[in-house]
Amino acid sequence: MEIPYTVQPRPDTGVYNAKVGMWLFLASEVMLFGGLFSAYILLRMAAPLGTWPHGWLHVELGTINTVLLALSAITTLMAWAACKAKMFERFKLYMGVTLVLGVVFLSIKGYEYRDKLTHYRVTLKDGQIADGHLVERKASGEMVLHGRTVKETAELAKPFHGSAEEIIVQKDQIARVQNYGPALNTYLATYFTMTGLHGLHVLGGLVVFAYLWGPGSRMWKTDPDRFTNRVEVAGLFWHFVDLVWIFLFPVLYLT
Repeated sequence: MEIPYTVQPRPDTGVYNAKVGMWLFLASEVMLFGGLFSAYILLRMAAPLGTWPHGWLHVELGTINTVLLALSAITTLMAWAACKAKMFERFKLYMGVTLVLGVVFLSIKGYEYRDKLTHYRVTLKDGQIADGHLVERKASGEMVLHGRTVKETAELAKPFHGSAEEIIVQKDQIARVQNYGPALNTYLATYFTMTGLHGLHVLGGLVVFAYLWGPGSRMWKTDPDRFTNRVEVAGLFWHFVDLVWIFLFPVLYLT
């Protein structure tokens, strides 16, 4: 039995089934990310003046990732256009470029996560705070950091423009050790939650694209119109992922 409206548009909506389903799915995604953005705004507005972190992220890396996703949106569109023009080899080329751009995006995001998880805040028993990236953790329990020492936590919320130095923290001086993971403060909790969820969407999109580029492309020989529709629906999801990042970048990196 042939499923109706997999290629031809439905008379009630004017689009085929898969496209209707994708638009409904994206509506739920808007509510999901909308709730997260709203929570971020409310939490930031409620934070005491001067305590919300600023300058903790690499703006340069965020900018590169923004350019990568913008380029991937173009190559995704070109892949669909190549299918419409019956140019299968062009589709393979553009979809392959999209996959590469997406993998580079995730690699940069992984580097940013590693940078945060190897960054430590060590509270000393005398009240001072050693803050920096872990260079070495010795067997004796000493920690060697590359960073700075401050007297108040509020100083860490501001961007650091000085020169970092090597700090050796003795084990018996340590009162508390925390890395810059989600548990450190509200800002990092929202940062990891929002970018992590977005990263999972990027990964999911890449899995679908890899399938369409590889084994799923066999449908081109048997039903090219339906295959083209699949590429279009996957592209709609990818454009939404791109759009979410366009909002994440200024909210998390620039403000």
